[in-house]
Amino acid sequence: MPGRVASRAAPLRRDPPVRTGLRSIRWRRHLIGYLFISPWIAGFALFTAFPMIYSLFLSFTKYDLLGPPEFVGFSNFERMVSDHLFLTALGNTAFYTLLAVPIQLLLALFMALLLNQKLRGINVFRTALYLPTVTPTVAFVVLFVYMYNPEFGIFNAILGWFGIPKQGWLTDPNLAKPAFIIMSLWHVGGQMVIFLAGLQAVPETLVEAASIDGAGKLRRFWHVTMPMISPVIFFNLVLGIIGSFQVFATAYIATNGGPKHATLFYVLWMYRHAFENFRMGYAATLGWVLLGVILVFTLIQFAVSRRWVYYEGEGA
Repeated sequence: MPGRVASRAAPLRRDPPVRTGLRSIRWRRHLIGYLFISPWIAGFALFTAFPMIYSLFLSFTKYDLLGPPEFVGFSNFERMVSDHLFLTALGNTAFYTLLAVPIQLLLALFMALLLNQKLRGINVFRTALYLPTVTPTVAFVVLFVYMYNPEFGIFNAILGWFGIPKQGWLTDPNLAKPAFIIMSLWHVGGQMVIFLAGLQAVPETLVEAASIDGAGKLRRFWHVTMPMISPVIFFNLVLGIIGSFQVFATAYIATNGGPKHATLFYVLWMYRHAFENFRMGYAATLGWVLLGVILVFTLIQFAVSRRWVYYEGEGA
């Protein structure tokens, strides 16, 4: 009987585990993490977030740096629509982007393929082809100005070998933008290094399997290598388009927008309004429009990339 009474007794109730200690430990870890990244957060808030918010405010004002900003509503946007040089600068930048970016990608990929060889001393060639990328912008622009000189420039000297008359590379409106596109190839070393890393990450087993199946070099490259490096191509394409829309230093140093506004690129036009004409409100408006254009192009690229970019590990 005592045993039965004991068996019928209600089981002892256990108190639920106290999670206060665990929560405090987690909060402490989060706090330590935020303390470690606080310098970056402070720098981002002070040098990126605040200037962006303030420039958005300035885009609705008339501000000449001398007096307080005067709110004008959407007047800056209305003025931009009627500004013929705005369309000129945007058209010059679009032309530069549509031609320069594909040529840069093709040249960088070609150089990466040449350097992706197991040869003695190949690192010397890789270093030599990458070095122009770290050249200061002013130095390489001045160098190209001399190379484009109509009288003693090397480009006209090469044309003279074939009996072609001298050309005004930076003084002819029809040749100025192509000259800048050629100039932009000086900095393809960065894209080349990224392509080289992508090529070296292609599994050799896939290439060997395609070779055993009878695929030639061209078919192996097109059907094996290209799909495997498609994320790298996409990465370089996005950064290339973003960078081409922000071309400024080369045009400012070499031609300052001439001849006849042929090299008046968008950021140079925005710089003139901000720091030459002291129209900071209108310049801020141009900056936000440029942000919108780049954002639209980037979103289009991400939408289209689903059709041609292959990521290893994704389902078929």
